Amino acid sequence: MNDVFESFADLDALVDELRSDDAERRRIAIIELGDSRETAAVSLLAGLSNDPDAGVRRQVAIALGSFDGSETAAALGQSLIDADSDVASAAAESLAELKDPKSAAPLLAFVGHPATFVRESIYRALKALRNGEALEPALKALRDPEPSVRVQAVGVIGYLKLEETLPALKHAASDDDANVRRVAVNALVFSRSPAAANTIAIALGDEDWSVREAAAGALALSSAGSAHSDGLIKVLDDRFWQVRLSAIRSLGKLEVRHSASSIVRELGNAQPNVRKEAAAALGAIKELSSREALLAAADDPDADVRKNVRWALQELERVQRSG
Repeated sequence: MNDVFESFADLDALVDELRSDDAERRRIAIIELGDSRETAAVSLLAGLSNDPDAGVRRQVAIALGSFDGSETAAALGQSLIDADSDVASAAAESLAELKDPKSAAPLLAFVGHPATFVRESIYRALKALRNGEALEPALKALRDPEPSVRVQAVGVIGYLKLEETLPALKHAASDDDANVRRVAVNALVFSRSPAAANTIAIALGDEDWSVREAAAGALALSSAGSAHSDGLIKVLDDRFWQVRLSAIRSLGKLEVRHSASSIVRELGNAQPNVRKEAAAALGAIKELSSREALLAAADDPDADVRKNVRWALQELERVQRSG
């Protein structure tokens, strides 16, 4: 009898192992199938999705993560609704590995499943596939009772990057759930519409700090973000350092000259990460009036802050020489 850890050379040998009464032998054979990368292995794996042993079914879900395409997606969809939570979780992880847009079709059959976990996992998988057929279901899912599903639906819409979805994303940016609002704000950066930037800017005043942080970072990526630089400067007074850090970074990327005097204050922030970003932003902005404050920060106790201060001072010297 073959040792259970033997490496089987071909699919025929593996098929024999898949028929074994020993669940462990079946599981090892499934691992070999996944490692084989043979397209014919997908059908064999799918046929074991209903194996009586949960450990075998879980291994099937894991092994399917080595493949792509509609047949793989259909098999993973069945594993996703498995009664065993470990099997379902493994299927969800493998679904996230799908890359072929054609994989979306069989997944759409599960978007109305009664289990929140299933709907959430399906939309997470659909997001990366960027298949236009997922748009309509995702738009409907913005009304799903579960916030976690709405979050993933927003991701699907945002990844498609269609200007026609702007009204839906703007609406999602005012969702009752902070996580939905945060994801919607980030999704809006693809749009070149001033309306998208306006919606992001409004989120700078959101009641949840993570949404404000997202909005502060998103404005630097929005084509019309520079029009809201004053809003970014205003949130430098936010009580959460994470929001201030995000705003500083964006002001530096946008090279907002009149923000330098406000950013200078952050060189004295208690958080090293904030001081580091402040120094980097001042170097990007190149406002000569910030030189004195940067010199004062040259002996900062944090090595990364000192490094950014030195770089910023070099940038200012370069401006002075060229001027």
